[in-house]
Order: sequence, then structure tokens, then C-alpha cells
Amino acid sequence: MAWSDGSERLRRRILKPWNFKAYLWLKLPLAACAGLGLESLDERSCTVRLPGGWRTQNPFRSTYFAAQCMAAEMATGAPALVLAAGASGSISMLLREVRALYGKRIQGPSRYVFGDVAGMQAVVERAASSGESEAYTGRVTGRAPDGSVASDFEITWSFKRRG
Repeated sequence: MAWSDGSERLRRRILKPWNFKAYLWLKLPLAACAGLGLESLDERSCTVRLPGGWRTQNPFRSTYFAAQCMAAEMATGAPALVLAAGASGSISMLLREVRALYGKRIQGPSRYVFGDVAGMQAVVERAASSGESEAYTGRVTGRAPDGSVASDFEITWSFKRRG
């Protein structure tokens, strides 16, 4: 699988920490306040990091479920944005559904990994060529500081060619 030129340009731009932070402050200020960081994004996977501490913790001193959900959404949203930017035609994307299972408390920084960028790309390409709305559900795994699985998410996106 290879990125299109448009996808590759956007991918390189948002992988620069200052560019990503500026994007968050302009478009997603709550994510910027939480301190989300884009750790990696390639043809296979995307990893988002969420800092621990006062910005993301609940009254029980563990990571707040909504902060985890925001990081999981970004783990699928960043590749979706990059793939839509490189599609043949203008593609709209809409978050349709989020399902989550929280199995373990997280105290400290955590990582959220989405590992099926190729599957998402196939759906975006199908939406670009067919003009019909196409749905994609991606699985994201949240990992505690020790690397153990703490939460699992299913994030469903809808893609459709504009016009």
C-alpha cells in the first residue's frame, strides 16, 4: 500500500509536533488542552499518546474515560483525515459511533494504537469511486504505562464523496 501524494504531504506535516499542536489548537482545542500527541502514522498503524496527570485524570486519580475516548478517536481520525486528503475527489467524513470497554485503570501516560490503516484506505477509496456512503469500524487498543491493555474501542467512521 502506498500513500497518494496528497496523503503523504499531509502525513508529513501533521507528524511534526508543532504542526500537530497548532492543528489541535485551531480545530480541536479540547484535545490540545488534554495534551494529545501523534506519535506515529504510517501505512499500517497510528499511535496517539495521552499524558497522565491533572489534565486527563478523574477524581480517583486515574485517566478519565472521556480523555481515553478522545485519544482513541484521534488514533482513527488522523489516518482518516490523511486518507481523505489524498483521495480522488473531495471526501467528507463523519464519526458515527464509539464503543468502549474499560478493563483496567490507567495512571500515567497511555498510548492508543489503531492497526488497520490499509483497511480504512480501501473503504475511503471505495467511497471516492462509488459516491455512496461507506462505513468503516476501526479497533483501537489503549495501553497503560506498563504496556498492558487497559481499554478497547471500536470507532465507526462514515466516508462519502462530496457533490
